[in-house]
Amino acid sequence: MTIDIRPPPFRLGEMSVRRVIEMQIPFRLPGEMFPSATPEDLAALVAQFTPWAIDPATGKAIIVVQSYVVRTGRHTILIDTCIGCDKTNTRIPAWANRTDQSWLASLAQAGVRPEEVDYVFCTHMHADHSGWNTRKVDGRWVPTFPNARYIFARTEVEHAERAGLPQYPENVLPVIEAGQAVLVETDHAFDDHIRLEPTPGHTPGHVAVHLDSAGHHGVMWGDLLHSPLQCLRPDWYFVVDTDPVQSVASRRRVLEACAEHNHLVLPAHFPTPSVGRIRRDGEAFRFRYEEG
Repeated sequence: MTIDIRPPPFRLGEMSVRRVIEMQIPFRLPGEMFPSATPEDLAALVAQFTPWAIDPATGKAIIVVQSYVVRTGRHTILIDTCIGCDKTNTRIPAWANRTDQSWLASLAQAGVRPEEVDYVFCTHMHADHSGWNTRKVDGRWVPTFPNARYIFARTEVEHAERAGLPQYPENVLPVIEAGQAVLVETDHAFDDHIRLEPTPGHTPGHVAVHLDSAGHHGVMWGDLLHSPLQCLRPDWYFVVDTDPVQSVASRRRVLEACAEHNHLVLPAHFPTPSVGRIRRDGEAFRFRYEEG
């Protein structure tokens, strides 16, 4: 599919926000992604989400893998870092041992050199959210952003290590060993404009990143939702959620707040143009594109 892989920035109050895309692909069949969805559920929803969120050729849900660059006037901040190159990925082999560095090229096209990034936030440590934390140089993993402080939720780091995820030695430990990691609680307030919200369930230490500027509010919610289908069915958990009950509770809470307060939402995986707002639809919700 053809998309603009270098979308323009948009404003969130006095902040400038820009998406940096690594890929947009038909990912998996919705029934594989959401095990609690019945065939009847899917038949009722898939037609209305085709072709913008369901690929008509394959029937698979379309996802984008992307980061958000936030410029505050004082800092350049990167939220989530996609897949990266040379990584181990036992769950999705197509994402292993990649050599495509177009994400770095897109970051440069956005006017950001790696050494200019001040802070990196990771919503969680899965392979498609932490990959460019590091890159391989002379056979060893080093932080991609040499001058950045990496804001990691302590609970998430401990989970990645305890679970033996390949992301820990490749994407996390090298940052810690370089002295660039800042381990924080899942409700950490970075300053008056940026804070974390605990949104556990997909992983134990999963967080959303809240951005406040000049009366405007945005939420980058990581893998709280993988597809706009889940707005209408927030009870659908994702197949690899560590705690499905908790993930449903986190999703409903954030959707309700976004709808009530008209927050701009910055999804990790919703198809281009990705960014929009949540509206109530009875007991469920709908997503409406706005920016990007």
